[in-house]
Amino acid sequence: AMAAPDLARLTIRLVQDPEMCRLHARHMNEPTTTDVLTFVDGHEADVAVCVDEARRRSEEMGHELRRELLLYGLHGLLHAVGFDDRTPEDFARMHAEEDRLLAAIGVGATFSPEVPR
Repeated sequence: AMAAPDLARLTIRLVQDPEMCRLHARHMNEPTTTDVLTFVDGHEADVAVCVDEARRRSEEMGHELRRELLLYGLHGLLHAVGFDDRTPEDFARMHAEEDRLLAAIGVGATFSPEVPR
């Protein structure tokens, strides 16, 4: 409710690199893996989260895989409700909102861990 009051349904599917590459190529014409893809249809959203990418990033950041997966799910949810991260300003706004919401539920900042937890 804090992030998506008008969203009636959200499905998050965990996928591996091969499936994410297939989805990314099919929907974005990019035959590479990526962290999150979000598909919105009215008040319903489907999010694909790449476990392999989350594993790589969590090891790099030094936190648990489940924390990175939570970040990716939230990232997809924010895309579903209109956030974007294509410009530097939108990127900063979206990731600040992720960290704000993660802090609000007691997880703490994850995208920018230097933000006080």
